Amino acid sequence: MSIGWIVFIIGTLGWHIGMYGMFKKAGIAPWKALVPFYNTWCMVQKMELKKYWFFFQLVPVAGQFITIWICIKFVEHFGRFNFWHHAAAVFIPFIYFPYLGYSNNERYAGTAVVKNYKKSGAREWIDAAAFAIVAATIIRTFVFEAYTIPTPSEEKTLLVNDFLFVSKMAYGPRIPNTPIAMPFVHHTIPFINTKSYVEWIHIPYTRWFASPVKRNDAVVFNFPVNDTLINDPIIDGQQKFGSQRTYYQEVRESNRDRVWQDYGDIITTRPVDKRENFIKRCVGIAGDNIQIINGKLMINGKPEDYFPKAERFYSLQLPSGTFMDEEQLAEKLKEFGIHVRLSQQDIRQVNNNLYHVNITNEEKKNLKLPLPGGYVLADVISTHTPDLFPYYSDSTGRSWSADNYGPLWIPKKGGNIPLTPDNIIRYQRCIEVYEGNTFENRGGKYFINGKEAASYTFKMDYYWMMGDNRLNSLDSRFWGFVPEDHVVGKASLIWFSYENGPRWNRLFRWIK
Repeated sequence: MSIGWIVFIIGTLGWHIGMYGMFKKAGIAPWKALVPFYNTWCMVQKMELKKYWFFFQLVPVAGQFITIWICIKFVEHFGRFNFWHHAAAVFIPFIYFPYLGYSNNERYAGTAVVKNYKKSGAREWIDAAAFAIVAATIIRTFVFEAYTIPTPSEEKTLLVNDFLFVSKMAYGPRIPNTPIAMPFVHHTIPFINTKSYVEWIHIPYTRWFASPVKRNDAVVFNFPVNDTLINDPIIDGQQKFGSQRTYYQEVRESNRDRVWQDYGDIITTRPVDKRENFIKRCVGIAGDNIQIINGKLMINGKPEDYFPKAERFYSLQLPSGTFMDEEQLAEKLKEFGIHVRLSQQDIRQVNNNLYHVNITNEEKKNLKLPLPGGYVLADVISTHTPDLFPYYSDSTGRSWSADNYGPLWIPKKGGNIPLTPDNIIRYQRCIEVYEGNTFENRGGKYFINGKEAASYTFKMDYYWMMGDNRLNSLDSRFWGFVPEDHVVGKASLIWFSYENGPRWNRLFRWIK
C-alpha cells in the first residue's frame, strides 16, 4: 500500500472517529456520523442551517469547500471561534475532531453560543469561507479531486456523467507548476475567457512520495499534446495541434507554416499542470512493449488482462430481407444478452442490413454463437487509420492501423536507446519537449544540447493510455506517450452518476 493511501486512510478514520464523539455530545445518534453525506445532513439539521447548504455539497468542485464550511460551523457550535481552532478543523481534522469529541474539557454548546458570539455575521462568513476555500484548494491539489466523465471513451467501465473522486495521493501528490492560480478553475476563468494562472513563479516537476502508475489503473492525466494550441472559438473552441516543433513530422511542414500564417497571433502555450485533463486506462507501463494484433492488445507478447466492461465494435449482419431501425435492433439485441446505449451511438448502420454494434467483453463471452435467426456476428478490424502516432513519414509504419499497431517500446527512466532514424521518429518528442533538451539533426548526425550523441538515456518513466471503448477512443495510438510528470491521479470512486435521473446502481462504486 502506498504512503498516500496510508495517509488517506488514517485521515478518514480520524475524521469519522472524531465526528462519532462530536455527534454523541451534540445529542445526535453517533452512528449517523459514519454515513457519508447523511452525517452532514444531520449537522445542517442540528445547527438549524438552511437545508440548501446540504445540497450545495453535491455541486462538483464547489461542493468540497461547502462540506468544509459545514464542519467549521459545527466546530463553532462547540464554542470554538478563534483562528487556531478553525485552522485545526481545516488542516488536522483527524486530530482535532477526536479531541473535541472525547476531551472532558469540550462540550456541545448549541446555537445559543453561536448567536451570542460578538463577531459580526459578515466577519463570521468571511472567516469561515476563507478557511473553507484554502482547505478545499489544498485537498484538490494534494489529496483528491472531483471529476466528471464527458465522453464515452471509457464505456462501459465509466459512463458519461459519472462523477468521480480521483486520488492525488495514489501516485504521490504533484506540486503545481503554477502555484499562483485562481481556486476551483483549471486553466481558464469562466465568462471572461482569460488565463486562471500566472507564470511569474514556475516550479519544476516535483512529486512527494512518488509511486509509479500500475498497469491497468484508470488514470487522470494532463493531455500531453495540449502544450501548444490555437485559442480561437471560430475553429471549434480550443483546437489542439500539439507542439509546433515536434507534433507535426516532416510530411506536415507545409501545414505547420500555414497554421502560423493563419493563427500566429492567437497561438498560446500551457504549462503541464494546466493542460486538459483526460482519463484513460494505463495499459502499458514504462519498459513495456505494446502491440495490437487484429484488435487484441498484447503486452510484452501476452494478451492484456480481461476487463468485463471493456467494449469494442462488431459487425452484425441481419438476415436477408430483414430491416430494422436502431431502436428495434436494440430491443432485438437484448434477446441475445447485448445491451446498447443509443445515446452513445452503440449501434451504427453501415448499409441496409449491416450494422456495427458495441459489445462488452462480458457480453461477447456469454454469447451463444452462431446467433439464432440468421444473425451473423463478426469482428471489425480497421485496415487504415489516419493520423496515428508517431506519424511516420516513410514506409516503416504506414501499414499500422488502430487494430494492427506496433510493436512499440515505452520509454523507462534510465532506459537507453540508440539514436537511429526510426527511434528519432518515435522518441524525438520525448527527448525534446517532455524532457527539455535541444535536439538537432545535422546531416544525419544528432546533437542533444549542442553535443553530438549516438544514444539517449531517458529521465522519466512514460505510460501508454487507451480507452476501454477501443474503437471510440482518442488515446495513445493517436498522440503517443504520457510522461510521468503529466500524471494527475488515480480514478478511485464513482460518487454520483446520472442519465435522465440518478443511476442509483452506480453510486459509491470503486473503479476497477
